[in-house]
Amino acid sequence: MPAVTDAPSPPAAAGATPPAAPFPPATPHDAQPGPRVQALRAASVLLLLALIVLDLAWELWLAPTGQKTLVIKVLPLLLPLAGLLKHRLYTYRWLSLMLWLYVTEGLVRANGGEAGWGPALAWGQVVLCTLLFTTCGLYVRARLKAGKVLNAGT
Repeated sequence: MPAVTDAPSPPAAAGATPPAAPFPPATPHDAQPGPRVQALRAASVLLLLALIVLDLAWELWLAPTGQKTLVIKVLPLLLPLAGLLKHRLYTYRWLSLMLWLYVTEGLVRANGGEAGWGPALAWGQVVLCTLLFTTCGLYVRARLKAGKVLNAGT
């Protein structure tokens, strides 16, 4: 059995690579989003929550239709919440496409001859969807621009 000593290891030869750092260097993906990106995320999340609340209130209390079965249209709006909160670019992209289904429904119901609160709620849905679409687009643009700046600096 070889003897164990506390002697220092021999010096590294000239030109040898230094030992690896315990943590890899920061990459553009590790960078914290800037204040503009944070504000756009907050606006997107708030608009999505407002759209969910509006649709729930519309179908359950304010202007219910039939047996309140149209409340099921809110379920797809719950899916992107986690992705928005985690800054997932892919979620912002597909949400901006899905919103046009809600815009179409709002336009049809606004001009479909519903009585009472129906048309006003439908126009409210159209406005919220349009604003959410805009914030999603601005968010994607800001993230891609920030990524180009970070990649150019490395």
